Amino acid sequence: MAEPVNEDIRSLSFEQALSELENIVDHLERGDVALDQSIRIYERGEALKLHCERLLKSAEDKVEKIRLSREGVAVGTEALDPE
Repeated sequence: MAEPVNEDIRSLSFEQALSELENIVDHLERGDVALDQSIRIYERGEALKLHCERLLKSAEDKVEKIRLSREGVAVGTEALDPE
């Protein structure tokens, strides 16, 4: 179960989550954060990373390839990677 501090992550768009993740990486790379705070923001970064991965996977699942007739006319769509 997600910690309450990370509950808000589910409502973030990919761009919002990625931006926050980049800010966390910047803070951690600078090394100017106390150890206990570093651990908390690292854990939030992990949650943001997982959220971004889920959103990307969802987007990939929705991508479709347009099927063309021999004349080059669009006749429908199919999954990009049919299983």
